[in-house]
Amino acid sequence: MTYPFLGRLRVIESSAFIAAPLAGLTLAQFGADVIRVDMIGGGIDYARMPRMPHPRGQGRSLYWTGLNKGKRSVAVDLRRPEGRELIQALATAPGPDAGVLLTNIGTPWLAHELLAARRPDLISCTIQGNGDGSTAVDYTVNCATGYPAVTGGGSREHPVNHVLPAWDIACAYQAAFAVLAAVDHRRRGGQGAELKLALSDMAFGMLSHLGVLAEAELLGQERPSIGNHLYGAFGRDFATADGGRIMVAAISAGQWKALVACCGIAEPVDALQQRLGLDFADEAQRFEARDAIAELVEPWFAARTQQAAEAALEQYKVCWGRYGTVCEALAGDARASLANPVFERIDTPGIGAHLAAGAAVRAISMEREATSPAALLGTHTDEVLHEVLGLSGAAIGRLHDARLVAGPQRDPTVADPVAP
Repeated sequence: MTYPFLGRLRVIESSAFIAAPLAGLTLAQFGADVIRVDMIGGGIDYARMPRMPHPRGQGRSLYWTGLNKGKRSVAVDLRRPEGRELIQALATAPGPDAGVLLTNIGTPWLAHELLAARRPDLISCTIQGNGDGSTAVDYTVNCATGYPAVTGGGSREHPVNHVLPAWDIACAYQAAFAVLAAVDHRRRGGQGAELKLALSDMAFGMLSHLGVLAEAELLGQERPSIGNHLYGAFGRDFATADGGRIMVAAISAGQWKALVACCGIAEPVDALQQRLGLDFADEAQRFEARDAIAELVEPWFAARTQQAAEAALEQYKVCWGRYGTVCEALAGDARASLANPVFERIDTPGIGAHLAAGAAVRAISMEREATSPAALLGTHTDEVLHEVLGLSGAAIGRLHDARLVAGPQRDPTVADPVAP
């Protein structure tokens, strides 16, 4: 589902992988007209796994189509100067709600100064790996943050990578916010903006925001590797009698009291506090005694089925979550279903009907529009060239004849027509 907040804003996106496409998707989910520009046949991430199987070869990428919902698609031969000129014209087209470029490609022909010579109030947002322009991706940034040494029982000698591309995601949302801030600034003062945002700056900046850098600088200490324990309070996963696994978190005083009451361990907890000389009303002291507290909690879970444990946790309003797979979530978790208004079913060409998420924000009492699926490459080539650049049908036809533009790409799930 999309909201109509940005209905007049046009963004030209030239991108690959996660951060920039997700930033474009975010803008599209709030109503921006995001026009994605791709090389004819697709860019470097167009066929990235996972892909749909197809008897006649490579099926469409579920990854690519997931990140490019709600966008219009233009296919151009970007290797040729004439093709690049078309994209430059799209990025600098006139209009108070145009002149916005989102990219992480970093090609010289999309440089801000080059485009700003054609449109001085241009807004460009370029996502980089490192701030000096050198190449980096989420994993090559994350490894330097220290997190792999403390994730899942990791260490400096045996780091554990997190599978979620956290810095890509954070960078995407920061980029979308920065674009809108620049658009607002331009509307008030008429000035353009050249925005650059590096994955590494997001990562190390977040270490600052969360106090991790200050902890190392001022206290001279590294975060400990504590497995599945929650840092700074009490929280951990526990196994039930039937093989289930549940995570509990007792960060606030209320959450801690609820857990103690649910598990019926008030007396042994009091005795443990006396023996250790600690006060578990303080979350830091609960963290200090985490292993001893876990020994009191473990038998309660081990004596109950997952269903019984969950019922009791709900009754006492404990903060908890069930471990499960994505397939299990689809089968029984209302948060990943049509019962959640964030989700809808869409029919993506080359893939079929499937569950898809729109904007996660819930704007109360505001009508939302259905999400358009990721288009086949070049679906909107002619439409955009006519609408934005004012090209005639004959002019667009000549571009097709010269193979400078293409589209729409054939749907791989539709059989070729049989000759009569």
